[in-house]
Amino acid sequence: MSRVVYLSEAASIGIHAMILIAQSDILVKVTDIAKVTGASKNHLSKVMQRLVKDELIKSTRGPSGGFVINKNLDEITLLDIYESIEGKLLNTGCPLNRKICPFGKCITGGIMNKMTNDFIQYFKNQTLNEFINNKKQNSNKFKLQNSKL
Repeated sequence: MSRVVYLSEAASIGIHAMILIAQSDILVKVTDIAKVTGASKNHLSKVMQRLVKDELIKSTRGPSGGFVINKNLDEITLLDIYESIEGKLLNTGCPLNRKICPFGKCITGGIMNKMTNDFIQYFKNQTLNEFINNKKQNSNKFKLQNSKL
């Protein structure tokens, strides 16, 4: 069955974590990301493992370890991060995967299809670099251990 676009807690954590890591000049620890995002360290660790597996970030173990972005910031989109956590996002049209609606007219008026397309387009067009440039103009500063983001 097709699914309606949904931003899960895991996907939200992954996107926020990636932006925080991209803004930092040093390796970023799970504990620091958890403090800023309010996510549990266990849940955050699982999300970070997915991002490492898909090579969006690199992980260094040990007391001075942490995470760093693995690609150019212009190459990583919010859709890349979302799909790393949730899997490939496909718009199959009908939420029930029907080729012909038994009612002659879609009961949702096609809004599910439009919402999914809009979500995909927006996330596809947003790169991590855009959040770095936006942050420089923003007066809100996040702080990680021994570093300003």
